[in-house]
Amino acid sequence: MSAMPSAVSIREVGPRDGLQNEDPVPTEAKVRLLDALTATGVGRIEAVSFVHPKAIPQMADADEVWKAASKNPQVRYSALVPNSRGAQRALDAGFTEIEVVVSASDTHNRRNLNRSTDESLDDIAALIDLLHNAGARAEVIVATSFGCPYEGDVDPARVASIIDRVVADGADRVAFGDTTGMATPPRVVAVVSRVRERHPDLPILLHFHNTRGTALANVYAALQLGVTEFDASVGGLGGCPYAPGASGNVATEEVVHMLHDMGIETGVDLAALLDAARLAQEIVGRELPSGVLRAGPRLPDMR
Repeated sequence: MSAMPSAVSIREVGPRDGLQNEDPVPTEAKVRLLDALTATGVGRIEAVSFVHPKAIPQMADADEVWKAASKNPQVRYSALVPNSRGAQRALDAGFTEIEVVVSASDTHNRRNLNRSTDESLDDIAALIDLLHNAGARAEVIVATSFGCPYEGDVDPARVASIIDRVVADGADRVAFGDTTGMATPPRVVAVVSRVRERHPDLPILLHFHNTRGTALANVYAALQLGVTEFDASVGGLGGCPYAPGASGNVATEEVVHMLHDMGIETGVDLAALLDAARLAQEIVGRELPSGVLRAGPRLPDMR
């Protein structure tokens, strides 16, 4: 295990992954949340997804949201797409960082995308070429990397073989999704170590859910492995519409609070982030699961 990193990059996924699992909210409310998160100092934001409105009606206004949002050139904004058609929409909207998802679990992939994992990987190879030809970067997110609600445990070797394929096809970076919060620290170590052995220089990001209360422990385990990029969602918003029991993502303010207490820089203003979390709570009209949002930071002046 390596020494703890001195700084971590967080990608805020509340505007996309968070809101896609909620009742649809007005466009202007999405823009307000996106702008509030931009003002926190977070380095990366997953802003929207370009999907068919019948599949995810919560994202039907992606173009309108992105046009109205305040863009900060210091923030890296990304969009999620399901296929080449969505990728072209994202490119037309001006995105240069684009994500696509494939599930390590074949059953989950069929529920999510109506095709097998291998079929999705074939599609992704063509999508990567499309993005690169347009000057954009492609990130492949491997969902159910740590377990599947339909199939149970997922072999780290299967996850690693998917990474082998997407790297060979030109993926610029990869992410591992804990889609239903089945990850525990030993499972994080098993997956990350297996991939790092084969691709030591590949940029990786981890995406944890707190469904079973292990998200911060998993972040800590990943930090010990030298991982410096994580997804998190303001207030703990989110889940997965195609995975039973997938409660919210790890709350951004909980991750930032822990990292700052450890002396690890994030660039995020915790007070501004808590303001954004309160706004998110107001927008969705219910109490969000974040402990730091409820209790506040351990010290009043923590930034």
